Amino acid sequence: MSERDEIRKEGLFEGGDTTVTLTLDDGSTLECVVLTIFEASNGTEYIALMPESAEDEDGEVYLYRYGETDDGQPDLQNIESDEEYEIVADAFDEILDEQEFRELFKGDPSELE
Repeated sequence: MSERDEIRKEGLFEGGDTTVTLTLDDGSTLECVVLTIFEASNGTEYIALMPESAEDEDGEVYLYRYGETDDGQPDLQNIESDEEYEIVADAFDEILDEQEFRELFKGDPSELE
């Protein structure tokens, strides 16, 4: 199983604690928890990150284009257009809705009847 598959499997939604250190535009760094790596409707992969520190607990989530370098290292790229960001944000919202649904019904479809 690749590291990317492990992140998908063990992201925050599944109780994992994989982290990434972001270097911000001002040169400061921010430790973030990997929520998930997902594919949006445009066929591109993205990563959702949430700041780990208590002072950043306003629910802010960072979304980046996700890829890997030739040697398998994660490669995060900024989402440049508003149109692409909307596609990605909608896809991530669907993931959140699906997770909330699973938590409500604990994965037992008979509760829907």
